[in-house]
Amino acid sequence: MATKQYNRLVNLADARLGARAIYVTDDWFAEVNRMLDPTPPVWKEGVYDEAGKWMDGWESRRKRFEGYDYAVVKLGVAGMIEAFEINTNFFTGNYPPSASVDVCYSPDKDPDADTQWFPLLPSVPLSGDSEHLFEVSSDQPWSHARLNIFPDGGIARFRVYGRPYIDWANVDANESIDLVSALNGGRAISCSDEHFGKMGNLTNPGRGINMGDGWETARRRTPGYDWVILELGCPGEIDEIEIDTAHFKGNFPDSCDIQAAYVQGGTDDQIATQSLFWRTLLPNQKLKADCIQRFKAEADFGVITHVKLNIHPDGGVSRLRLFGKPKALKP
Repeated sequence: MATKQYNRLVNLADARLGARAIYVTDDWFAEVNRMLDPTPPVWKEGVYDEAGKWMDGWESRRKRFEGYDYAVVKLGVAGMIEAFEINTNFFTGNYPPSASVDVCYSPDKDPDADTQWFPLLPSVPLSGDSEHLFEVSSDQPWSHARLNIFPDGGIARFRVYGRPYIDWANVDANESIDLVSALNGGRAISCSDEHFGKMGNLTNPGRGINMGDGWETARRRTPGYDWVILELGCPGEIDEIEIDTAHFKGNFPDSCDIQAAYVQGGTDDQIATQSLFWRTLLPNQKLKADCIQRFKAEADFGVITHVKLNIHPDGGVSRLRLFGKPKALKP
């Protein structure tokens, strides 16, 4: 994806967001939901199960009749899709020669025989043991993806990159929610460093399962501090902030502070420059190892769209929650 930073988008097919396969024609060799695992695929030398060689992904049997295999995935959150990743790592003599993806919008029920599917990614060639990234264009939300493989074989990982769609008109404006959660459209868009853990992990639901399931920077050897900038799913007023350092014990930040602003104009690539003079939403706070800490945001700060979490001097944070009330967009 040469023209876009797909890591600034949300993987709508991430199992951590609740994505799951609801139908598959065949997954004899490898269970279909493995391909929705957010971690990179692995190879286990010499490991076999009752079906054959253990593979980290979805793998169907060799087809001996007309047709092809497919899997229907309910996305963790509906959204506008910008790219598909079809990963065949470690599948060499057993990968599909080609694949395509159809999508539908059925937020209230699973697709059925009457559901209308739309071909968002036409049939594309695949190579073995490779990562394939395909850009697509769509300005409407989708809730399900149907991955078709021709005619059979194995897919290590299937990822659907996009922007979550939330119908804010149906959200109670008086209810305090986590406005930076990926399930509510929040996303990480820029950071100083993500050597050990990805910035996008900060917005995932639930607590991190290990240190790899958080944002962690390299050890700083020069003056300064590390930072990450996140966009809220909807403009809002923040009341309470939660910072979770789960699993970070000898490598949690000594302290942190948060800046914020209502951003109008500019691009993701320019956001770091814009953040230089943002106001302080949370003054510097000492942090503790492996725990959840809650702080009150600065009172009467006003409506914001973006925050910048500064950690001093470096280290790891598992999750960031920003609880507040969604507000209508400014004209």
